[in-house]
Amino acid sequence: MSPSPKLPALGSDIKYSDGVALELDSPCTQRPTALRTTAAFFAGIVVTLTAVAQYASWSGLYLTTGLIAAPGTPEWHDYPAPSPTNVFPSAFPSDVGYPGPTHPGAEPGVAATAPAYPLHSGSAHLVPPPHFAKGKGKSKKDKFDIFRHWGSLSPWYSVEQGAFGVDSSPEAPETCQITGVHLLHRHGARYPADVKSTRGPARFAARVRSASVTASGPLRFLNDWTYKLGQEGLTPFGRAQLFDLGVSMRMRYGFLLKNFTAANILPVFRTESQHRMLASAQNFALGFFGYPLDNQYQQVVTIEESGFNNTLAPYRSCRNNADIRKAYRGISPSNEWIAIYLAKAVRRLQKHISGIELDAADVFNMQEMCAYETVALGFSKFCELFTEKEWEGFDYAYDINFWYGVGFGSPLSKALGIGYVQELVSRLTQTPIEIHNSSTNATLHNDLTFPFGHSLYVDATHEVVIINVLTALGLRSFAETGPLPADHIPEGLSFKTSQVAPFAANVQFQILSCSSEPGPQIRVIVNDGAVPLNVLKGCPDNQHGMCPVDAFVEAQKEHIRTTDWNLVCNEDWKVPEGWNTTSGYPDSYAL
Repeated sequence: MSPSPKLPALGSDIKYSDGVALELDSPCTQRPTALRTTAAFFAGIVVTLTAVAQYASWSGLYLTTGLIAAPGTPEWHDYPAPSPTNVFPSAFPSDVGYPGPTHPGAEPGVAATAPAYPLHSGSAHLVPPPHFAKGKGKSKKDKFDIFRHWGSLSPWYSVEQGAFGVDSSPEAPETCQITGVHLLHRHGARYPADVKSTRGPARFAARVRSASVTASGPLRFLNDWTYKLGQEGLTPFGRAQLFDLGVSMRMRYGFLLKNFTAANILPVFRTESQHRMLASAQNFALGFFGYPLDNQYQQVVTIEESGFNNTLAPYRSCRNNADIRKAYRGISPSNEWIAIYLAKAVRRLQKHISGIELDAADVFNMQEMCAYETVALGFSKFCELFTEKEWEGFDYAYDINFWYGVGFGSPLSKALGIGYVQELVSRLTQTPIEIHNSSTNATLHNDLTFPFGHSLYVDATHEVVIINVLTALGLRSFAETGPLPADHIPEGLSFKTSQVAPFAANVQFQILSCSSEPGPQIRVIVNDGAVPLNVLKGCPDNQHGMCPVDAFVEAQKEHIRTTDWNLVCNEDWKVPEGWNTTSGYPDSYAL
């Protein structure tokens, strides 16, 4: 992204806010008469100013007489054009015959056959600020990766071996073969929420837009900066993330498709109706299967909306999730931390801007702008404004918010994740759910849309649900360091959002057959990091993080039995002042 927006090239079309089109036509090759030129010039001015006056009132939109947007003005580039004039499908057939001889080769299986596992860096296509670019020296600072310090806004990457407590890589142990995989993944990088929002990057843009801002030094780019972020849909990088994840999973587990060919059936994947969820699933499928997708798999699209049970969006059917005292407990402590770690940054940046009095929320929004602009546009000047320590503080602010809001410190988290755990147990045991008493949807639990006996399942969801599920599974190693303080970053933090739930995060439940172990085994791999299962009742210590499937299932059945969805989501109870949990469930003190 350039430090300042350029005027559109001749013939281009740029739209601001709700669709004001600024179109500049190509120059005429013939010289008209002076009268016609003058008349056309003034007529153009009148038409343009009329359009500007009509639309410039939206949410504080200002356009200068030079047709340059005021700082902070939303800038949208709509593509494709609604009715392009050169669309003639018959002139551009996709199949003209003569394909040449082809025949598929053997399916890949890196996770089963390779001596090492391919690691994912996560940051292809993204440009870091120059002072954080890696590989420029040997100091600790040169090893700092800004992309891994954005909380849930980080791109997914392969965590270091042993990051979650198991010193084992994700490929099958030497004596084992992978016989099945259940994959739960997050959508790819997206734009932030509503452009009219009162929080986040849109809030900062509105603040700049409504003031007469003059900036200098490191903030001088704000003088002609426009708000270029869309709303909630996948960014181009987000699409690439899911396509790449699909390719990666085909390379790792493609050999499992032989089971589908032998049974003469197709895999059934699931996603939700939200735009970014459906687009993520489709891009994953394109990477996994290749184009065209016809007759390669079946895609279940569940409805994400209030009134519809959905294990991939359980908060929609949980009434208490709308109670800020229960569902959003991370906001207050994260705000406390933001005020502490950004105090110096507020004073430092205020020296370079007039017309607006910065507060901690503004500066935090600027950090969010860095992350969102980078995953949307490839680069952001906002990233240059902060130190390594301030980025570590930003990362921890997300940890606090997610820990108390949707994780092990939330009284709702276990119940919200238990529906997916019920489905996982149902698939592992090939047994229908007897009582749908959580977020499971009985209508969709049938032989077609919820089949048993498949060696590969793929479900797309949100980051909050991934954390809900890890909580409901009882994977307590993530809660080992306990409740998160709001005044400092603890050493050896066990719960890090950027490691657990970044953009395109993925949880692989590997099913294995091992000559060294009796009966089928299961492993949980989160972003390529093996998670210890010995925290579960009946699961032994294992150097690779494996647990017998039978023991794993029994442990999860106990979690299901001890989770009361109706009580947690529908009944009236209060969270006492100072109350904490590390189980994601409201204990007797809250009830």
